[in-house]
Amino acid sequence: MSPSRPAGVREDFAEILRLVQPGSRVLDVGCEDGELLELLTRERTVDGQGLELSPENVAACLAKGLAVVQGDGDRDLDYFPTKAFDYAVLSKTLQQMREPRHVLSELLRIADRAIVSVPNFGHWRMRVSLMTRGRMPETRALPDPWWRTPNIHLCTLKDFTDLCRSLNLKIETCAALTAGKPARTFDPAGILENWRAETALFVLSKA
Repeated sequence: MSPSRPAGVREDFAEILRLVQPGSRVLDVGCEDGELLELLTRERTVDGQGLELSPENVAACLAKGLAVVQGDGDRDLDYFPTKAFDYAVLSKTLQQMREPRHVLSELLRIADRAIVSVPNFGHWRMRVSLMTRGRMPETRALPDPWWRTPNIHLCTLKDFTDLCRSLNLKIETCAALTAGKPARTFDPAGILENWRAETALFVLSKA
């Protein structure tokens, strides 16, 4: 039975909580202050580890009793053993990586499955904002102005699925996250989905 959504939990975290099997080995890459890792540990009794760049966030995780090390997801995934985890999670962080292709490959070297969520730059609000304002959009999914954003590799759903295909990765399931609503499972090959999904969450494995 899928776990119910705890009150106040982000919709993407709630979907990850639903997808992860109890007792799994989980690596949360870019775990920030450990909110997701703490949730998975409490609700799904996972054997969780985190990788986080910010020293302040690492300290916050350690204060919660979480197993988190300081490191850079672009470089330090290379040092993790092959098949060390059941799941590697990268939540709304891939677009901040310098080498997204390498990061995806490494996630599926060190884990059986990768759970990856990305903001969709093809969402209709993005398109309308560009067309009417002629400026880089600022939305719920991408709230920062262009000069302050950490995002350096924004993509559309079609871009992301094309990358998965080029890496010979299987998309096991995909969910759309829009305007704070519960996750909605969808087929990423659908013609309209590149317009509709504000953020998309993918479960990936090697084909």
